[in-house]
Amino acid sequence: MIVWENFGSMEDTVFCGVFDGHGPYGHVIAKSVRDLLPLKLGSHLESYLSCEEVLKEISLNTANRMTSNNLVHISANGESRVYNKDQDMVQTLLTSIVKAYRFMDKELKMQVDVDCFCSGTTAVTMVKQGQHLVVGNIGDSRAVFDMRNKENKLVLFQLTEDLKPDVPTEAARIKRCRARIFALRDEPGVARLWLPNHNSPGLAMACAFGDFCLKDFGLISVPDVSYRRLTEKDEFVVLATDGIWDVLTNEEVVEIVAKTPTRCTAGRALVEAAVRNWRWKFSTSKVDDCAVVCLFLDSKPDKLSTASFSVDKHISNGLTELDTASTSIPGSGTESPELNGVDRIDTLVTTKE
Repeated sequence: MIVWENFGSMEDTVFCGVFDGHGPYGHVIAKSVRDLLPLKLGSHLESYLSCEEVLKEISLNTANRMTSNNLVHISANGESRVYNKDQDMVQTLLTSIVKAYRFMDKELKMQVDVDCFCSGTTAVTMVKQGQHLVVGNIGDSRAVFDMRNKENKLVLFQLTEDLKPDVPTEAARIKRCRARIFALRDEPGVARLWLPNHNSPGLAMACAFGDFCLKDFGLISVPDVSYRRLTEKDEFVVLATDGIWDVLTNEEVVEIVAKTPTRCTAGRALVEAAVRNWRWKFSTSKVDDCAVVCLFLDSKPDKLSTASFSVDKHISNGLTELDTASTSIPGSGTESPELNGVDRIDTLVTTKE
């Protein structure tokens, strides 16, 4: 996961993301995407594809998305639009995210020191720029959003859709590409993506970075993107990997965050609740890796909370403990030159003065 304040050297701009690797080299790919994707996004914020070109690309690969007040999803036919005085900034963010995701996947394919053929990662990322909130997603990580209604009650929105193989529009694309979708006998509720003539790799998602063995058979890396214009009623956004959502509902996640005594402990409270539920509901299974970013949307200084869990590292609070992951490009032996000028505290990145 990563949180980058003053992203792109712009005030009141935050980039957040969580990444969940899978396969033999999934952890390496997730770290590579974590380090390089925000750099690519930043570079594309000024030089981005034309709006019509990107909307056409999305229309070929994503499903119709629901809309609500101040919330816009780009639809399959490309007809959804954002119309307000800040339209240029919104479209810049939307198109830059799509372009950055596409270039990130190309970058992985060219890397010779990381085997991305049967390994990959999901990604859910968010850019908050002033009152603009843009989310990009591939895979089955998720973003939820909380606000207060007129009665001061919590109201949540799921900002992303879990892009799994049995989602109707995803399944239609996969079948057009001759791949197969079925669940294993001992996991009847988990639809998986399989090669046409081989019972492998059995990927439980329809979109991912890497996994190039499936890229000719319906797996894509074009993100589902959504936009919301923030208001004073909006409270926080939660990004988390499927290790959280497999055992906690959206409502439970929002309730836990809203009830934490201090904001800085919100991420840790979510991870601890998820780990408890994993051990209770799936006592014979290994606890899945969990990563959480909570971003509070008011002007108070303590607006960020992160936490993660893995069977190797256990629970860590992302704002206080140093990350053991390197900021270097895998195999290069040197730190990525684009990261000069930033500090990394676990996954919290801030611009140096």
